[in-house]
Amino acid sequence: MSIEVHGVTHRFGAHTALDGVDLTVEPGELVALLGPSGSGKTTLLRIIGGLETPEQGRVYLDGVDATSQPAQRRRVGFVFQHYALFRHLTIFENVAFGLRVQPRATRPAEAAIRQQVRDLLQLVQLDGQATRYPAQLSGGQRQRVALARALAVRPNVLLLDEPFGALDAKVRKDLRRWLLRLHDELHVTSLFVTHDQEEALELADRVVIMNHGRVEQVGTPDEVYHSPASSFVYHFLGDVNLFHGRVEGSRAYVGGASVDVPSDLRPVNGHVRVFIRPHLLDISADEPAGGHFPARVVHVNPAGPMVKVELVTDWGDSVRVELPQDRYRSLALAREDRVYLSPREHGLLAEA
Repeated sequence: MSIEVHGVTHRFGAHTALDGVDLTVEPGELVALLGPSGSGKTTLLRIIGGLETPEQGRVYLDGVDATSQPAQRRRVGFVFQHYALFRHLTIFENVAFGLRVQPRATRPAEAAIRQQVRDLLQLVQLDGQATRYPAQLSGGQRQRVALARALAVRPNVLLLDEPFGALDAKVRKDLRRWLLRLHDELHVTSLFVTHDQEEALELADRVVIMNHGRVEQVGTPDEVYHSPASSFVYHFLGDVNLFHGRVEGSRAYVGGASVDVPSDLRPVNGHVRVFIRPHLLDISADEPAGGHFPARVVHVNPAGPMVKVELVTDWGDSVRVELPQDRYRSLALAREDRVYLSPREHGLLAEA
C-alpha cells in the first residue's frame, strides 16, 4: 500500500507541530522519519495512522483519501516504544487480541486465530513462549510480541514509533537486524520514527529528515549522508567540523586549504561556511604539498576501530579527526604535537 501526505499542517495550541508537510511512501518501502525531539515525527506518524486529524492537508492510502477515516478502518498496525502489552494476558493472548475483538462478521474462526497466532510467534522467534506473561520476557522479546500483535490483523501499513528506544544498545542492534530480515520477508509498507541516526541509516530504504515541523530532506541513506541538502542535515547526521572560509573566484579558502564553490552558491560578503566530516580530514606530521592548514593535537582517544583526535587550529577553531588505527600508529601522535590537516575535497559542503 502506498502512502501520500499532501500539505499537512497541524498545531497544538500556539505550537506548530507540522508545517505543510508533503511525503510519498511507495508500496513495500521501509521509510524512517528521523529528526530531533519536537521535529514533528510522531505527530506525522499519528496522522497517517488516524490517531490525529490534521488541521490542513490530506492523507491518501493507496490513492484513497483517508484523512477523515478512523484508525480502525485504515488497516494500520502500530508498534510503540513501551510495548503496550496486556500484563494479565499470556503472550499467545496478547498476539490474538486484535483478532478476537474484531466484529463477529469479520472475526476469523477460533481455529484460524490459533493457527495465525502460532505462525506469527514462530515468525518472531517466540513460538516457545506462548504461555508466558510479558513480565517473564526480556525487553527485546516483549517488543517482538508487540510486533507480532501488530501483524496479526494483517495490516496494509506498519507504523513504528521509536520501537527500540527503551532497549539497551546491544539489544537494539540485534533487533534492527532482525526487523530488516522480517521486512524483507513480508514487504509490508512500513514507516518508523527514530532519533537514532545509525538506526535510520542502517534500516531504511529512504530517510525523511525533519526539523521544526518541516521536511529538510528525503533520500536514500547514501544520499542524505553524502549529499546533505542543508547545514542542519550535515550536523544532524554525525559529527562535522565547521569552518568559515573566504571566497576568491571559484574557490573558498580555509587556512591554506581550498575547496570548490558551487556555481549556485551566493557568498555573504565574500564568505561561506565549510563543513568537513572528521573521517574526511587527514593528518600529516610533515607539511604536505597540497592544500592544508596547521593544527595542534590536544587529545587522542585510540579506543575503537577509528582513533578520535581533537585538535586546535592556529586561529583557535576546534577540529575533530577520525583516523584508521594503522594510520594513527604510523603517525605516533601525542598531545601537543604540531601537525597539518588536509581535507578530501569530495567530502566538503560549502554554503552561505
